[in-house]
Amino acid sequence: MPTWLITGCSTGLGRALAAAALDHGLNVVVTARDAATVQDLADAHPDAALALSLDVTDRAQVTAAVARAQERFGAIDVLVNNAGYGYRAAVEEGDEDDVQQLFATNVFGPVAMMKAVLPGMRARRSGAIVNISSIGARICPPGSGYYSAAKAALEALTGSLRKEVEPLGISAVIVEPGAFRTDFAGRSLAQSAEAIDDYAETAGLRRIENDSTHGTQQGDPAKAAEAIIEAVQSDDPPLMLVLGPDALGLFRSAMAALEADLDAWEATSAGTSFATG
Repeated sequence: MPTWLITGCSTGLGRALAAAALDHGLNVVVTARDAATVQDLADAHPDAALALSLDVTDRAQVTAAVARAQERFGAIDVLVNNAGYGYRAAVEEGDEDDVQQLFATNVFGPVAMMKAVLPGMRARRSGAIVNISSIGARICPPGSGYYSAAKAALEALTGSLRKEVEPLGISAVIVEPGAFRTDFAGRSLAQSAEAIDDYAETAGLRRIENDSTHGTQQGDPAKAAEAIIEAVQSDDPPLMLVLGPDALGLFRSAMAALEADLDAWEATSAGTSFATG
């Protein structure tokens, strides 16, 4: 029976994915910074679930969690890097310590998890890594520059990883969700302490005190979880799994805008070679 290790399972998409994977008869290592918040899932599936405390920014905890998972289930077949949080600030407003912590959780934590599970996957010549990104990496909203940058970094790493591990029988998938009804715009959202008046009509509109989206998002985490399981279990997993009609529309609009720029500046772009003849 395949074993999934999912980070950030206390609420939202991570919890929905853990519950769905267990319903599909999979073994699941259910992790959160406080294992007590996910112990109910393990109690409901005592033979198939293991609840562990895991802060992905703590390298000792990463090593220990992977070792415990392998001791219990023998191997980790699928890693889902879901743990993370949002951060809103104009680029000028961003606090250096806040930004470092954001990247520690949203980029370097997933990297540590990937490095911890890849030796076993390489030895077995099988496995899958799923990195949860955001449509923000594509559309870069004002006020979300640092969050978008962190997710874009994770996407770039995943793209290179896929090319490196595919010959070894391992898949790597990026998931770009749109707005789902999770805690992302609530408990899981941080922002800069400083707000600069000049950005009130751009980044300022997305500050927590001005955001009314929490609890009204159309995306269903349970349906997103099923889509992720379907993608991972398919014979040809996608590099990019976009989730939600809002994300699909935004993704296509972003690609069209980039293509229009490319076309408009094509002559300039192509005219930078040394002259020949």
